[in-house]
Amino acid sequence: MIKTKHILETIKMVDELKFDIRTVTMGISLLDCADTDGEKARQKIYDKITKLTEDFVKTAEKTEREFGVPIINKRISVTPISIIAGSSNDTDYVKFAETLDKAADAAGVNFIGGFSALVQKGFTKGDEILIRSIPEALSVTNKVCSSINVASTKAGINMDAIKLMGQIIKDTAYLTRDKDSLGCAKLVVFANAVEDNPFMAGAFHGVGEAEKVLSVGVSGPGVVKYALEGVKGKDFTEVCETIKKTAFKITRAGEVVAKEICNRLNIPFGIMDLSLAPTPEIGDSVARILEEMGLESCGAHGTTAALALLNDAVKKGGIMASSNVGGLSGAFIPVSEDEGMIAAVNAGSLSLEKLEAMTCVCSVGLDMIAIPGDTPTSTISAIIADECAIGVINQKPTAVRIIPVYGKSVGDMAEFGGLLGRAPIMAVSKFSSEEFIARGGRIPAPVHSFKN
Repeated sequence: MIKTKHILETIKMVDELKFDIRTVTMGISLLDCADTDGEKARQKIYDKITKLTEDFVKTAEKTEREFGVPIINKRISVTPISIIAGSSNDTDYVKFAETLDKAADAAGVNFIGGFSALVQKGFTKGDEILIRSIPEALSVTNKVCSSINVASTKAGINMDAIKLMGQIIKDTAYLTRDKDSLGCAKLVVFANAVEDNPFMAGAFHGVGEAEKVLSVGVSGPGVVKYALEGVKGKDFTEVCETIKKTAFKITRAGEVVAKEICNRLNIPFGIMDLSLAPTPEIGDSVARILEEMGLESCGAHGTTAALALLNDAVKKGGIMASSNVGGLSGAFIPVSEDEGMIAAVNAGSLSLEKLEAMTCVCSVGLDMIAIPGDTPTSTISAIIADECAIGVINQKPTAVRIIPVYGKSVGDMAEFGGLLGRAPIMAVSKFSSEEFIARGGRIPAPVHSFKN
């Protein structure tokens, strides 16, 4: 039975506490679009995406109006393009990115993910061509997002790929320097990337997925913070129970809307991603949830423990509400997209090193972090290697979305706009990692049978 008080709670979550469905993402398999002729492959890709998504946005918007729950983004994810383009004779994949951008425009979506490659154990011809195409591809497109998986718990860490990605990030930053190196905001480097992630920039449609599916990311940091305001001074058992109950409500409300969209589009339901994804708006911050637990400022000692509790409680509550939980699920900590994180950096309580420690227990990793534009390539690669090590050893997805902003240094502010927000330039270590990164090769997968 749906009771009146539950309806009123949902209305309050939407109207006052910024609860929303952050994204509905249609995943599309492009495996049947491969062709030795690149032009033919691109035409197949465009035709398939536009055909399958012709009613996508208008159906989502109609459902949004009828249910009264905001759907902030409508997105597409596709099979990693390195797999599809690798069958062609092309030596540059920028045209494939332009085709994706054109298809995204025709579909009316915000972003399209899948200009991607999986190189945790080595490169194919298509993988290397795609990676080297990234800087130009992201500089000439608006909606294309790129992700590269360079490590996994099973395969270890591909240090050759990490070394290359350091340079790719720098090149991308340079080519988009007139927009505060915005191209890097659409590029993420993963360890243990998942095949059903609906969030950008890391979304791609895995080869183990169905022909087409709809996956959903719900979000509500403001709802969680409000709930915790009602248990001030209570012990952590009470805090955990409160977050679990709130995550249950958020997930159940989101799933009802998502399944209705699936029914109307006649498309299988994929997964619910339970991630608390913040925005630059006041009252929609993960950092403020942590501070509500009793921290003076996010980054103070105790922050990692608070984040661990939050992440676990969100998952426990969400799993009880849905049998389709997947994606990344938990709590995101992107600096530029969270006004509380920005304030913590400006206050001096939150550093890059503390953020790295927090990624041991959160959903993803170092996300939307702006650093000085003159940061050495090897330092960027070393930051990626550190984050991959956390993911590989802890058997969880981790990622790095880092932006060396050309022409700016520590203390300056980078402006990205929209959901991407703005970010203070953060300091990196002044000590060199050059010789470490120059070694190359592969860090082997960790042993699992002697855990204690």
